[in-house]
Amino acid sequence: MNAALLIARVCIGLGFAAHGAQKLFGWFGGYGLRNTGEFMVKLGWQQGRFFATAASLAETTAGVLIALGFLWPLGPALMILMMLTAALTVHIKNGFFNAKNGYELPLVYAMSALILAFTGPGSYSLDRFLGLDWLYSPRNDWIAIGLAVGMAIINVVLRRPAPPAASP
Repeated sequence: MNAALLIARVCIGLGFAAHGAQKLFGWFGGYGLRNTGEFMVKLGWQQGRFFATAASLAETTAGVLIALGFLWPLGPALMILMMLTAALTVHIKNGFFNAKNGYELPLVYAMSALILAFTGPGSYSLDRFLGLDWLYSPRNDWIAIGLAVGMAIINVVLRRPAPPAASP
């Protein structure tokens, strides 16, 4: 079980960290902060560069924390926050499948984070090595996940998308 958790954490975590690095640094075919910031403005966050920086740092940090099994359950909670926000603001209108920019991938990441949050980081984790495994508890999981979902909903509600363009 611990080996399986390590494999899952590393694969999911590094994949998500790369997802954030696309926005943060423009790596792996990503758009970088400037273009991501412009996209954030189109989505309704008027301080686009700030939100692009916050989102990309949260995604990269979440992925690294998950891969390392460090400060559990912060990494999974950040992943849930980011993917719920993305699903509700970008992807839901496109249906389910990722091929049409639907919410499939954000859902898979969010559910992976939820599963990992409740299984804990396992024995092969930085938390265990540093004696921080006391951080993992069902109570802490519920608190972190509840805060993540609440913050995602607040993000979605507070944004101000531009009105649709008028047809000629």
